[in-house]
Amino acid sequence: MDVTEKVKFIKDWILNYVNSMPKKAESLVIGISGGIDSSVSSTLSAMTGLRTIALSMPIKQKNAQHDLSLAHQEWLKKNFKNVEGQTIELDSLFKTFEGTLKNFSSEHGMANSRARLRMATLYQVAASNNGIVVGTGNKVEDFGVGFYTKYGDGGVDISPIADCNKTQVWELGKELGILKEIIDAPPTDGLWDDGRTDEGQLGLSYKELEEAMSNESSTNREKYISIRKANLHKMEPIPVCKIPN
Repeated sequence: MDVTEKVKFIKDWILNYVNSMPKKAESLVIGISGGIDSSVSSTLSAMTGLRTIALSMPIKQKNAQHDLSLAHQEWLKKNFKNVEGQTIELDSLFKTFEGTLKNFSSEHGMANSRARLRMATLYQVAASNNGIVVGTGNKVEDFGVGFYTKYGDGGVDISPIADCNKTQVWELGKELGILKEIIDAPPTDGLWDDGRTDEGQLGLSYKELEEAMSNESSTNREKYISIRKANLHKMEPIPVCKIPN
């Protein structure tokens, strides 16, 4: 399937899912970060013609990241009449959360709490607009190395690009005419004060991860397996204690 066909297939898949719901959703709600994944996912959502609510939710965000989010928000509204763009400032709410839990300090925990606070915001907006939350994760993150926050950006209703590798998402972005500065920006989850990149956290680029996922003889295979094992708890069903009859 070429990239043009893939765009149509994913767009139709979203629309068909909504139309198949017992109680049809009236809107698609999606968080945009200024990254390629959320930019592609939000554009594909907008292409359905359904009411699409694109939320920018800054929490201690680097200006460069937030500027890209706002730029994409404006691009969406300019190109699609069915898109509503809103910015919901979560800094003060997160500051209160940090202060309330000051006796349970954890840098990693607070990074994940940013994602979980955004998830709660998306679901509140969806509830008030009879909507569903659209995920933005790609195949490498969601099913390869588990590079997402459990019950954060992993908490969604549908995942339109989760069967696309990162390089395929970049191809979709070019096909869709996503802003070049977003396509060229180093991938980052935006959850850390120091603005660390995905590659900086994982120790491998997405190209290297994709190669290691598909090639058992890859020089990066051991590193990939190590990352995957550490995050399998996100990708497997929640363990349930089964009581014998």
